[in-house]
Amino acid sequence: MISQRCIPAGRLGKKLLRVEHLMHAGEAMPRVTEKTTMPDVFHEMSEKGLGMTTVLQADGRLAGIITDGDLRPPDGEHRGATLEMNAGAAMTKNPQTIGPHVLASEALNVMEKRKITSIVVVDEAGGVLGVVHLHDLWGLELI
Repeated sequence: MISQRCIPAGRLGKKLLRVEHLMHAGEAMPRVTEKTTMPDVFHEMSEKGLGMTTVLQADGRLAGIITDGDLRPPDGEHRGATLEMNAGAAMTKNPQTIGPHVLASEALNVMEKRKITSIVVVDEAGGVLGVVHLHDLWGLELI
């Protein structure tokens, strides 16, 4: 979670805050592998409470994400077979990502334009560092 010592003071400080100081990282970051069964995916998403999970390759790079919306496709695409799938079959490939040094205000703009509630923070090699949720940014009152 957010460390108070990382946040510069005042309104200007909030505008200069970078996503690396806001992201859910370590044990707080939802993560599964491509082979994770859907019941285990549901558990991870529920436990971490962000309405999504990252799907990681064996080397820690991002393979995709699964969101609450992916689990309830409007056209009934999976027709009840969701529980039989693994994360690799259910994930959205090539999700929106952002670097750790991007300003929180920029992340908010990207998320609002793309109409997404979470964005994955990755390093230059595509390694997953964390996840920023829209509610984390709204709480900063950046606008």
